[in-house]
Amino acid sequence: MNKVVGSAAEAVADVAGGSTVMLGGFGLCGIPENLIAALVALGVKGLHTISNNMGVDGFGLGLMLEAGMIASHVGSYVGENKLLEQKVIGGKLQVTLIPQGTLAERIRAGGAGIPAFYTPAGFGTMVAEGKELREFEGKHYVMERWLKADFALVKAWKGDRHGNLVYRKTARNFNPMMATAARITIAEVEELVEPGELDADSIMTPSVYVKRIVKGERYEHRIERRTVRNG
Repeated sequence: MNKVVGSAAEAVADVAGGSTVMLGGFGLCGIPENLIAALVALGVKGLHTISNNMGVDGFGLGLMLEAGMIASHVGSYVGENKLLEQKVIGGKLQVTLIPQGTLAERIRAGGAGIPAFYTPAGFGTMVAEGKELREFEGKHYVMERWLKADFALVKAWKGDRHGNLVYRKTARNFNPMMATAARITIAEVEELVEPGELDADSIMTPSVYVKRIVKGERYEHRIERRTVRNG
């Protein structure tokens, strides 16, 4: 089955206002740049986003925030986004912060059909407030529930026309698990190949999870904060 669509705009055309949308990547690495740009151009409002962080001002999810598209956000890191800071302090945006490992596992659980699990992360802190607590073998745990979404926008290095995906290095953070945890997964890739060209042992997201795939038009590959050493 050929799952390739002609453009990023076509790929996200049915994302409606009020949808819950997962966006893959870590910092600015491995984010679906072209799908985000298309979503901003679409101009839908009231989205509930799930992503490790909110990008930076003027790039990534920061563009969606500036366009007033996001009603609430679930993530683990505020990052370098000053507008996000202003909106949270001003009470204009609902943000739920989750320990990073717990966020990853809640998404993985959503894709695996596991409605809840127990973790020691957050016990004794505000993270545990209002949640079920259990003790196992003398250690305290917090019950966390799965995370699922209407749409997952993910970015891979290579993909074939059937929707099989291969990620590269840090882009493997959050993208593979999000691809399994949404009703509709939309993937953008840097290289689009024919079925059979990918090494089967290297495929990280099987095509069964992917509804649409598009070749990204351009990538900036930004670095969130560049640090160099003298000499």
